[in-house]
Amino acid sequence: MDTTEKRKYWMSVLAQASFEKLSVFWQQSQTKYGLAPDYQVIRPAEIGLAQVRARMGSTGRQFNIGDVTITRAAIQLATGEMGYSYLQGRNKQHAELAAILDALLQTESYQKVIFCQIIAPLATDMQAERALRQQEVASSKVDFFTMVRGED
Repeated sequence: MDTTEKRKYWMSVLAQASFEKLSVFWQQSQTKYGLAPDYQVIRPAEIGLAQVRARMGSTGRQFNIGDVTITRAAIQLATGEMGYSYLQGRNKQHAELAAILDALLQTESYQKVIFCQIIAPLATDMQAERALRQQEVASSKVDFFTMVRGED
């Protein structure tokens, strides 16, 4: 996986993770490894809207389905790395923490630690939750069929 693909992956995990789990893993990492990054806020966390588009049957023409609330932030580490985050919802703390982690993950010294201590466990939790949700949906599946009447 090249660096662009890695970054897409960790930014996706950070954006989709629950803030509660993310902050717990972050606090544990700070305590264990002494993570206290020196950073400057470039764009304070701000809330806005994005237009969501969809397709009929996933293949038809696109149409506007509605708006979704997003929060974004940008920071710069003292060493020069820029961190960005865009996430669904209205949690400014989540956006700023995700931006900090994005910047730290771009550094050689912190990438492996943060990936192992924060990104991997979050991704595992999200995958388990997704599998559980798929099982719940599959258990409620109904197969419809048509019976042939004897008149024909």
